[in-house]
Amino acid sequence: MNEWKYDTASDLDQTLSERLKNFPREPDMTVFALRSLVALLIRGWLKIYHRLEIVGREHLPKNQSFVIVANHTSHLDAMTIASSLPLKKLHRVFPAAAADYFFNSVPKTWFSAIVVNALPFDRKVGKRQSIMLCKKLLQNPGGNVLVLFPEGTRSTTGEINSFKPGVGLLVAGANIPVVVCYLEGAYEAWPKGKLFPLPRKIRLIIDRPITFEHLSLSKNDVIGISQKLEDGVKILQESSAE
Repeated sequence: MNEWKYDTASDLDQTLSERLKNFPREPDMTVFALRSLVALLIRGWLKIYHRLEIVGREHLPKNQSFVIVANHTSHLDAMTIASSLPLKKLHRVFPAAAADYFFNSVPKTWFSAIVVNALPFDRKVGKRQSIMLCKKLLQNPGGNVLVLFPEGTRSTTGEINSFKPGVGLLVAGANIPVVVCYLEGAYEAWPKGKLFPLPRKIRLIIDRPITFEHLSLSKNDVIGISQKLEDGVKILQESSAE
């Protein structure tokens, strides 16, 4: 009979705050329980306080990894998108968050890692390493969901800003479904600079998934993908206004 070997988590000697900054993180049942409890409260709050409406939920792929891209105007965005997915997938939903902003203090780190389950994305010096980390995340056979806001930061006007090409580098030549979404009302509910959210209605519109496996990592293709995804969000915005 083979000898049974027990290995403890590799980050067991670190404090919780230090462990939460790592990625990928070691499984932690306490964190899972807290995240699940807070997720239920957030879903109830979004439904009651913001009258959240989700259109096109049936377009979300099942039993495989995929990427969600959306416009970005509010701290409510990631939580709203996560609320569109089944609760059982909660711990497999990873919104990419700017490491220099969301992981620069203990309170932000705790909220970002425990509540949002954010993936720290280095938008200044380690972009390629961050993109490689995202690719590895999407290769997980269990089916992970990566949430991206290709504008890079929240819009200060509510308008959709230009998408950065990083998303093109991630999905070009890969058989990874990309789901385009449009968030309506999140800017009015909690714009950048406001301390507390307002009771405004939020609507999430989800489009059918698309793939870019037929394209290469050439500069033109990468920029073209980013532009196509940006146009996709704007088309959803226009359709919602009709």
